[in-house]
Formats: sequence, structure tokens, C-alpha cells
Amino acid sequence: MTDVRRRNESAWLLPNDGTRTNHQLRQDMRRFCDDDEVDMVIVGCGAGGSTMLQRLARAGWNVVALDAGPFWDPDADWVSDEAGSHQLYWTDPRVIGGENPVPLGSNNSGRGVGGSMVHYAGYTPRFHPSDFETYSRDGVGADWPIGYDDLRPYYADMEGELPVAGEKWPWGDPHSYPHRPHPVGGNGEIFLRGAQRMGITAKVGPVAIVNGRFGNRPHCIYRGFCLQGCKVNAKASPLITHIPDALAHGAEVRANAMVTRIAIDLRTGAATGVHYVVGGVEHFQRARAVAIAGYSIETPRLLLNSASARFPDGLCNDFDQVGRYLMVQGAPQTAGRFDAEVRMYKAPPPEVSSEEFYETDPTKPYKRGFSIQTVSPLPITWAEHVAAQGYWGARLREYMSDYVHWSCLGALCEFLPQPENRVTLAEETDRHGLPIARFSYSQCDNDKALMAAAQTVMEDLLRAAGADEVITIDRAAHLVGGARMAADEQHGVVDAFCRSFAVPNLYITDGSVLPTQGSANPALTIMAVAARAADRLVNRRSTP
Repeated sequence: MTDVRRRNESAWLLPNDGTRTNHQLRQDMRRFCDDDEVDMVIVGCGAGGSTMLQRLARAGWNVVALDAGPFWDPDADWVSDEAGSHQLYWTDPRVIGGENPVPLGSNNSGRGVGGSMVHYAGYTPRFHPSDFETYSRDGVGADWPIGYDDLRPYYADMEGELPVAGEKWPWGDPHSYPHRPHPVGGNGEIFLRGAQRMGITAKVGPVAIVNGRFGNRPHCIYRGFCLQGCKVNAKASPLITHIPDALAHGAEVRANAMVTRIAIDLRTGAATGVHYVVGGVEHFQRARAVAIAGYSIETPRLLLNSASARFPDGLCNDFDQVGRYLMVQGAPQTAGRFDAEVRMYKAPPPEVSSEEFYETDPTKPYKRGFSIQTVSPLPITWAEHVAAQGYWGARLREYMSDYVHWSCLGALCEFLPQPENRVTLAEETDRHGLPIARFSYSQCDNDKALMAAAQTVMEDLLRAAGADEVITIDRAAHLVGGARMAADEQHGVVDAFCRSFAVPNLYITDGSVLPTQGSANPALTIMAVAARAADRLVNRRSTP
């Protein structure tokens, strides 16, 4: 804990008087002027942007982060209510298409300081070593220009700073976590029972949820509303894990600031700052370097909207790579009914998980794999599960009244990167007059085979645990890709350190740079990639 505090004091900068926000720290925050040429301006305060902000501020950089959404106050803004939590999601218009259109919003997009980690479930596994070389190993996907060993120390750092709780992890690169695993509720007990009967290894964790006090952050109280913003600050998000330390070291967070375009000097080819809008008023922030961390829809959209005489098809898009290879994970959820009450909401949603099926199995007709974890849909989401089976009226009310008897598992299937799964600009515009994003997505045969295999395993597991009825809903989760990392500009947008090939002082430090996605939730990897890129910048301080 001493090592963590030495590099990131956020947990100790939060109040310990029963409130959740250090308002004095925000009031005293350093404020730059638009005419100040800051060392770096960062677009977005989610997993990647906040990590970059905190690391650079601690190194003495003059750095400001702009976010299109609010600077959240957990006490005032968050509620234990599914319907009352939609303000946490990015709900601006977008166009979706393809053979398998992906709904955008609560399951994969965040708005405001902290990004989608404000409303994620807290599940934070590492990628496996194989995820970085899927093409070499399995002939699918793409090889990263970096390997697992390049991220290993950053994984460990982030697991300490969040912090992460869980059992010793036997898959991928076996490792331990800094905090003990949480106690298991009814949903986790069912997963463990079914897994044992089927001979499947399952473990408790890993979750970025405090187990015991951590600085001034309290123990998890198991209220079950992790996806609605953790009001007690037990669940990690950049809002509480990295922003406070960034502010204490002189960074500025400028909320409700919608960045509309990256400016480029046509003579030198360098980025000079960002155009943005606050309260309907246009501004321009000068900067020596720019980092984009708007995630996999808004980052490609911003690049495409930043077209110029030098980049007529969009910034950094000389080789038509911007917006391509965008991926979601197949995320089917299977529920089983039990005679005894389960009350699956009485714990963090991701209690128990298994990566037994993560790697390519040569006996199967598909490549790569999937992971399984407990999920605990609250009543409104549960109604969507039931309605998806075609149940309405009296039957829907019957299933809803039976809610406490159901257990639910979710899979994450590694869908493969495909060039035609992409973001382009639509004809429609937003309230700022900017073209909105069009996201086209189609599953390949391998994707569909993974979904079917994951559904079979989850249904078998719940039946093995004693379920007398099972239902499955097909879903998608998470977003990565769209500005991927590659060995050269003909195959990607940024290099191994997240610097764009086309603009030497433009960086992208969010999930859009991931070439593949594994069967793991991406938050921890995004933060590790951003921390590595920040280290590189700090070490090359004279030329950001």
C-alpha cells in the first residue's frame, strides 16, 4: 500500500467524513487559459485519458483534460435506481447498421469524468499472453506490436491502484491480486456448484472493488448497484482512482467540454491544440501535444471530423485505417431458475468467473474462446431478458415476481477484428452541427460459433447446479478497436507507444488502439496501455 500511495495518492485524497467528493480539491484545481500552450491536452476522462492525465501531472507536465460530460459527484448525482441512472451513458444519436447492428448506450458507452468505468461492473481481468499474437498462434485476428511482457508491470501497478480483489489466478500468466477475494453470494455459490459438478475450474474475482478499507475508501457494502455508479466509492473508476491525484499535482479537468476538431499546422504537420464547445461557445485550447481518449466510437469520429487539406479523408487516415476493425464482444447471458431463493443482486455482479474456455481448443471448429462470469441483472434488465423470450402480460409479471429465484451467468466471446466492422460519418448531424457516427457491424461464422458454444456451456452449468429452467438472451458488450496499434501505418493508426504514425505529437490512449480483445473485459488493459504510453512520454520529456 505504501508503494501505491507513493505513485498515486487518490484514495487518500478522498474525504473520510462520510461524503464521497473532495470539493476543495476541485475548487482549488489549477485552471489554464485557452491561450496557454499546455504540454498536452487530453480528450476524454475515461480509463485511458484519466490514467494519462494522472501520470503526466505527477511528472510535472502542464496538462488539461476535456470531457464532454459532467464532473460527477457521487453524493449528488448517483442513485440506486436503474431508471434514474441513464445520465451516466452516452446517449447522443448514432446510426447503427450491418447484419448484426450493435445497440449503443448503457452497455458500452459512458459520459462524464470517469467514462464507462463509472457504470461498469468492476470486473478487471488481464489479457492472456496469447491475445497479443493471435495471428501467429491461431491464424486469426492480428498480432500486436507489443507483447504481454511489455504490459505485465503496468497490469500489476494498476491492480494495486484500483485495487483488485480476487483469488490467485491460474489462467494466462498466473498471478495473485493485492486484495483478498470477496465473500460469495447466492449467484456465485450456484456458479461454483455447477462448475464443480462439471469439472470446470472457477475462481472468485477479480474485481476492482475494495475488500477492506483502502485509503479513505470504504469496504464494499454489497448493495448490488455497481452498474449505476458506486455511491460508496468502493468500486474503482478513474473518477476516484486517478483524477484526485491528477488534480493535486496541477492538472485541470474541464467538464462539459465537447471537443469538435483537432487542429493541425499545415506547414509542420504537428497538432497545435483542440477546438471545443462549452455552453454553446466555441473555444480553442493550444497545446504542444494532443492525446485522444474518447473510446472506440467517438475517437474515430473525432479523427474523421478533423479532416483538412493535409488529411482530406480524416486525420491520420492516409491508409483508410481510421474507424476500421472495431470489435464488440459477444456477451450472451443465461439464467436458470432454482426452487430456493438466490437473490443474485446481493453482491457485486461479477463474483465468480472462469477462463477455462479462453484459449483456442484444437478439437473445436472455431478459433479463440470465451470466458464466463456471474452477472446479476436488476429488475428492469431482467424484464428485458424475459421479454426477449416472447413473454408479455401475465407471463412477464409471473417471471418478474419470481425474480429472486433466478441465477444469471454471462459469457464474453472473442469476436474477431474485421475491416468492414467500422465507424464512418453519417449524413445526420448532432447539436453542434457535426456529422454523427455510423457504426456498422456484422458477425463472422467464427463469432457465431463462439456464441453458440458459450450458451451451451452456461446452460449445462446451470442445469448441473440444479436449475429446472434456463433461458438465454444474445447480447454484445464492450467496444475496442477503430484506431488500432500496429507495426506500420498501412495496418494501423498508432505505433507501439500509442503515437499516431501521421502526426508526431498526436497520441491515442483508449480502447480504440487495441488490435484484438481477448475474452476479457478491456478496462485494465486500456489503463495499462495508457500508463505505458505515459512512461514513454515522461522519459522523452524534452520532445513530447
